Amino acid sequence: MSQLTYQQIVRFPVIAFYEDAFRKATGVTLAVLPPEEPLQRRAMGSRENAFCALAATTPAGCAACLEVQARAQRGLAHPAAPRQVHCYAGLTDVAVQVRVQGQHVATLMSGQVFRREPTDRDFDMVLRFIGAGRDKAWAAGLRKAYFDTPVVNAERFEAIIQLLTVFAQYLSDYIDHRAFAFSPDEPAAVTSAKRFVLEHVDEPIALEHVVAHVGVSRFYFCKLFKKATGMTLTEYVTRMRLEKAKTLLADPALRISEISYASGFGSIPRFNSVFKQHTGMAPTAFRASLRPQQGWAGAAPEANSQ
Repeated sequence: MSQLTYQQIVRFPVIAFYEDAFRKATGVTLAVLPPEEPLQRRAMGSRENAFCALAATTPAGCAACLEVQARAQRGLAHPAAPRQVHCYAGLTDVAVQVRVQGQHVATLMSGQVFRREPTDRDFDMVLRFIGAGRDKAWAAGLRKAYFDTPVVNAERFEAIIQLLTVFAQYLSDYIDHRAFAFSPDEPAAVTSAKRFVLEHVDEPIALEHVVAHVGVSRFYFCKLFKKATGMTLTEYVTRMRLEKAKTLLADPALRISEISYASGFGSIPRFNSVFKQHTGMAPTAFRASLRPQQGWAGAAPEANSQ
């Protein structure tokens, strides 16, 4: 299976959607950045903290911000642990890895917030550090942006980290699914078969149906598909159904029975058995594991009913 590049990943519509939703929900910016340690400062997008954007127009501010971003990337040695870093101006950033098949493919970066109320003395020190010799209008704008920066208490900051962690896992699964679903260098017959599976994943899918759709012999197709994907068609269909089920389980309004049939498993006992075999937990346990991270106030009682 081909590994998607960062340039391919960052163009996924889901990223722009989540960046916007994250900002609206938290008041804090989010950027999906390359996994490598930066050689120059990386902007955090159009919604970047105004103080950080202004400060970075000075050589000292830009260099200090680059150092913070590099430190955040270097600190992501443990895949499961978000990395918090503090900058010269007293702001806090947080970084979380996105990993696919054991590889660090992108970094979620957020923060640019205060953890305590800033003071005039704090700002004076910042201004001296980055260069107090600039004109008064610029300094006034910098001051306003500095004191307009959100102050986030420990509880809210922990919620921000949890949301980042949830999105990192979701994005990891999404990327893995996309890379798994289609490969740019695979035979046309395999790509056609995969599209057929995705379009009919909630229906019974027999090898004969796929072979007829692709238009090659049964023996040739089985050999070709196994070589290209490393699995049989049946294994691939199961994997696609599991991926769809995981996505649906994130919606607390859906019953397990509804998810079972919408994912093409046909019966709740079979769904439970296959899901646990491949994930190590039952569908209800998987859904429950999402609940603390997503901050659900509580799903409707029938949502977990089988």
